Amino acid sequence: MVLIDGNKVSAEIKQEIAAEVAAMVKEGKKQPHLAAVLVGHDGGSETYVAYKIKDCEAVGFKSSLIRYEDDVTEAELLAKIKELNEDDDLDGFIVQLPLPKHISEQKVIEAIDPKKDVDGFHPMNVGRMVIGLPAYVSATPYGIVELIKRYKIETNGKNCVIIGRSNIVGRPLSVLMSQKAVNATVTVAHSRTENLEEICRKADILIAAIGAPGFVKGNMVKDGAVVIDVGTTRVKSDETKSGFRLKGDVLFEEVAEKCSYITPVPGGVGPMTRVSLLQNTLLAAKKKIYG
Repeated sequence: MVLIDGNKVSAEIKQEIAAEVAAMVKEGKKQPHLAAVLVGHDGGSETYVAYKIKDCEAVGFKSSLIRYEDDVTEAELLAKIKELNEDDDLDGFIVQLPLPKHISEQKVIEAIDPKKDVDGFHPMNVGRMVIGLPAYVSATPYGIVELIKRYKIETNGKNCVIIGRSNIVGRPLSVLMSQKAVNATVTVAHSRTENLEEICRKADILIAAIGAPGFVKGNMVKDGAVVIDVGTTRVKSDETKSGFRLKGDVLFEEVAEKCSYITPVPGGVGPMTRVSLLQNTLLAAKKKIYG
């Protein structure tokens, strides 16, 4: 069994990005600039945005953080998005989700200029990805495919089962895994799938992205399978200073011994999600997607 080390791969990619940014600056080009909009004080969002700012510093990006309290109105937030869309110094920005219930997340996503949508959530970027045009691909699917490539895991003609059909992970990942560059045969399973265990046992590559801690157990995985765990649910823990730990969708202690490759939680997919945002921002700065 090989443990897929997302920390190691993301560190390598950061070095590659940093070298490219240094070369750009040396040539007199501007630093790539990423902004994050954070509404409220959700613990997970606070942590994630702090990591994003730190990542920007590590690769030589300029970064900006725009904060609002929970009671910001939808109109105020949309006005700020319009302002960021029109800021020529800004290459890309993200609005950290989830948002307070009185704000429509879909309205916010669609208000972002697709050219600056480095999260890859805008319908235009999703649509371009589906038909194989250059696009900003949402960070987690992008990161998973990159991990698979860098570990030289065979995908050509392999059965890939994805558990979960979210617009952020499951759906876009199913498209990426079936594209000609990867060539997997993809099944998307979900909460209404019949004979789920049987379907999972046929998977050469099993990707769990449902947000249900320990859902995938040993009897759902065939010997030699590749297992990618996207789950990052915060559960209470007496063993950590913070009082919680991250738990994946895969029951690691049961599943790991059966796998050829498996991602841990934490340290597997998570770091790749973060570094993929940097890759998208670099593409935006170089005007590689929309020219």
